[in-house]
Amino acid sequence: MMMDISSEMIHSLLPLFMVTTLGASALAVGLVEGLAESTALIVKVFSGTLSDYLGKRKGLAVFGYALGALSKPLFAIAPTIGLVLSARLVDRVGKGVRGAPRDALVADITPAHLRGAAFGLRQSLDTVGAFLGPLLAVGLMLLWANDFRAVFWVAVIPGVMAVMLLLVGLREPKHAHTIKRINPISRENLKRLSGSYWGVVSIGAVFTLARFSEAFLVLRAQQSGIPLALVPLVMVAMNLIYAVSAYPFGKLSDRMSHRRLLAFGLVVLIVADLVLAASSHWGVVLAGVVLWGLHMGMTQGLLATMVAQTAPPDLRGTAYGFFNLVSGLAMLLASLVAGLLWDRLGASFTFYAGAVFCAIALAGLARTANRSNV
Repeated sequence: MMMDISSEMIHSLLPLFMVTTLGASALAVGLVEGLAESTALIVKVFSGTLSDYLGKRKGLAVFGYALGALSKPLFAIAPTIGLVLSARLVDRVGKGVRGAPRDALVADITPAHLRGAAFGLRQSLDTVGAFLGPLLAVGLMLLWANDFRAVFWVAVIPGVMAVMLLLVGLREPKHAHTIKRINPISRENLKRLSGSYWGVVSIGAVFTLARFSEAFLVLRAQQSGIPLALVPLVMVAMNLIYAVSAYPFGKLSDRMSHRRLLAFGLVVLIVADLVLAASSHWGVVLAGVVLWGLHMGMTQGLLATMVAQTAPPDLRGTAYGFFNLVSGLAMLLASLVAGLLWDRLGASFTFYAGAVFCAIALAGLARTANRSNV
């Protein structure tokens, strides 16, 4: 939660900072966001595999959070888009290092019949930070007359607090230190990742293609004409809905078909895209953002639960790593396409294209429904 407060104080303002202060195009924003988020997802394959080999999760998680904290001052001093990209990559490498070990640790310490609720709760706490961060950013932007760099400096504080909290407040299960070391990516072990697991990987990739970077929600809100300092409120709204809905939908996923819930989530995302494409009026944009947040609450913790249920316990870190590797490549492609469409054809066309990708994903999910037990 503390690291999300730190990160979202910056990320909710970063698209505006790049466009208004550094003069970047929407394609440049898409490139920065796509590279950053895909880097985080790709790095997870290595950290997850390493955590399985070592049988330890905490050290990698702490190192990843420390990298995230160390990247924050770079945003405050960035004179060009190049340093912004470098800072985003360092920050996202940190996220990638900590992500798979953290998720594997959650799975390690949670009873199987409560994993949906546990991942939903984890996602809710993450998202509490993700809406408090933009809220703080808005308040400081109003207080300091749109001084982006001053807000970025303040964001360093909760990032450092997150690292300190992990160092003193987290203990790994004892069994994590007694597991015999194996090579998680040997041919024999990779064969243990079932067809059901790779089906989840495919579903995750398609979902990512259908949902490009949330930076474009911020740019869409800027077009509504609201004061610059208030634009990050769209992220507050999205993450508030995300936080409130993640845990209930996580519990629901323990009692109903995962594919059915994923399908409902895709339908909500289609509606969100169509609403966001229809108008740049602030009320319409807000409605679309709320629906986007509901979709996130319905699907993100669920995908993590599906990975945990289809992967062997001693290969969970590796399983999360490969899942995020494929999703990372899809995120890069989706963000580049969104930025290109935005620059060439306009914001509405970007969101209409997103709805089309969602419809394709929904059709694919329906076609494979009878060929998997996920």
